[in-house]
Amino acid sequence: MRRALELAKLGSGYTAPNPMVGCVIEHNGQIIGEGWHRNYGGPHAEVNAIASVPDKSLLPESRVYVTLEPCSHFGKTPPCADLLINSSVRDVVICNLDPNPLVAGRGVQKLLDAGIKVEAGLLEQEGWELNKRFFTSHSLKRPYITLKWAETADGFVAGPDCQPLHISGALAKRFVHKLRAEEQAIMVGTRTALHDNPRLNTRHWSGRDPIRIVIDRQLTLPRTLNLFDGSQPTIVYNYKKQEERENLHFVQLQEQEPLLPQVMADLYKRNVISVLVEGGTYLLQSLLQENLWDEAFVLKNTTLTIANGIKAPTMVYGNLVEQQTLGTDELLHYRL
Repeated sequence: MRRALELAKLGSGYTAPNPMVGCVIEHNGQIIGEGWHRNYGGPHAEVNAIASVPDKSLLPESRVYVTLEPCSHFGKTPPCADLLINSSVRDVVICNLDPNPLVAGRGVQKLLDAGIKVEAGLLEQEGWELNKRFFTSHSLKRPYITLKWAETADGFVAGPDCQPLHISGALAKRFVHKLRAEEQAIMVGTRTALHDNPRLNTRHWSGRDPIRIVIDRQLTLPRTLNLFDGSQPTIVYNYKKQEERENLHFVQLQEQEPLLPQVMADLYKRNVISVLVEGGTYLLQSLLQENLWDEAFVLKNTTLTIANGIKAPTMVYGNLVEQQTLGTDELLHYRL
């Protein structure tokens, strides 16, 4: 199962909104096949694992280890539970049950009804950590939210009047692009979009560019910004209009309703299961205050001080779980 979890991680950044899944097939103590879900819409882990077995006659005497309950419904691909049944495997060991209502125990029941022995819950916590985005989306009906900001040694994220600062070193910047590659979407607020003019892509790391999200209540941002260059799918949450163009969606929210819960509900409907928030202090502090977050990464430059500017967000309820050094920066990792 540990090998199956290792394989599943190879799909990081490519499977969303589906989960990462790995599969290992064992016969008499030897691995005879393995596979993982490589990309959204592509063959599932079980399909790739069975296809990799050179001698299919061994399958009826084999045990399958899979990190998530085999699907039981037709989606982008046929049901994996049916494939395992048709392959006459002896028994199946599962890490996590699938919370998706389309599966949710039906995959296990199909296997049991076919006379296949099933065990579930092996390395369950490790499996949850692997697919925390997928599980959070189904359980809380909102994306998994990761916050990120960089601050000076004396606690500022920008200079006076939101003047951009070069706070993070080269290693820290690469780490941020790695984060971007792992999440399905990335969000900023109006001020960050205007003053930093970010591209919000993964140019310093391999992986897909995330969906860009910007909150621009009154649609004041100029269309000359990088966010509107059409190079990535971009969602603009606002109070003014509803409009969809190629790679640019304007989503109108209700001004009399709280903004952030509306954003989360709309992203959930769009099947966006994870968001990295790289906004300014106002947006980040609002999410912290409302407990609308799951993890936070703070990159603190240990040498740069400016004495005056825009103060960094204040951690409200988070717990520091890890701390490490990245060049001139300290990386502080918090969880709610």
